[in-house]
Amino acid sequence: MTQASNSSSKPSYVPTMTLAMAQQRAQLMSTIRQFFATHQVLEVQTPLLSQAGNTDTFLQSVAAQVTYQDKPCTYYLHTSPEFAMKRLLASWQVPIYQICSVFRDNEIGVRHNIEFTMLEWYQPNYSLDDMAAELGELLAALYGHSVVMSHYRYVDAFMDFVGIHPLTASLDALQAVAEDKGLTGFDFNSDLDNTEDGEADIRQSWLDLLFSHAVEPNLGHDLPTLIIEYPPATAALAKTAVDKEGNTVAKRFELYINGIEIANAYDELADGQALRERFERDNQLRKRHNLPQMPIDEHLLAASDALIPCSGIAVGIDRLLMVITGANSLEDVISFPSGLA
Repeated sequence: MTQASNSSSKPSYVPTMTLAMAQQRAQLMSTIRQFFATHQVLEVQTPLLSQAGNTDTFLQSVAAQVTYQDKPCTYYLHTSPEFAMKRLLASWQVPIYQICSVFRDNEIGVRHNIEFTMLEWYQPNYSLDDMAAELGELLAALYGHSVVMSHYRYVDAFMDFVGIHPLTASLDALQAVAEDKGLTGFDFNSDLDNTEDGEADIRQSWLDLLFSHAVEPNLGHDLPTLIIEYPPATAALAKTAVDKEGNTVAKRFELYINGIEIANAYDELADGQALRERFERDNQLRKRHNLPQMPIDEHLLAASDALIPCSGIAVGIDRLLMVITGANSLEDVISFPSGLA
């Protein structure tokens, strides 16, 4: 069902989600909460609004103009509850989870909406393997049967479906392969500023384009698939490590089911100064792309130095419900998409 067909054939107030789907959604939420209660993970709630924003270059925050103590100021609706939850984790050092609305500007499509629902949880003293195992247990609870997940290195997936090594291929080779696959009209190289960061930015843009168009659609059709060992430029708030071939990789994984990204997990970086440097580099890249500079969350940086070893994961609830029920669009599993809200 599309927004257009809904608006032309039904009253404007009618939701795009059926009552039957709403009941399935409610059951999914109930099962998630029962799962974490059984695993003694504390449910928490953090603010949707923050004075800081996400610095990720191509992830745009929704700004909100508020008045605080009689002074106008700009806050941001969170793109994930990660920053605030890590402040709780540093303070309490217990397993925590949250289900909440998150917001990402200008994201509309069959699998995207400006506002969507995220499940995020953190486990102290968990490795990425521990987190993957717990994710498998949660999926089993939601599907009603045991779930086997395959592990697939980013490098191997890229070579299988794109045909070149993503960490060693030249920029010219990446561009040539993209054009060969019909991905034309992109000219990331025109912004190259001849610095190491500039070249890394352009390289990751080509990798992201090729991965999203040539790799992602093939993932997770036989088994739910964990893509592991991402390029270091995608580390965000994750640690890095050296793979078996001597390349630096990000300690993170993403879950794909039926070609759809469902979850994203990090072995969390507990180093405030390193995070500051990453955020400042993000803002430099945002400036290069004519995007607004985002205020850095100083509370998070301070909390990062107090974090104990932990892993965290974010799960897109709406997309997960899509793949479990076989729905074709996000509109089928939410009541009112952004265009009808």
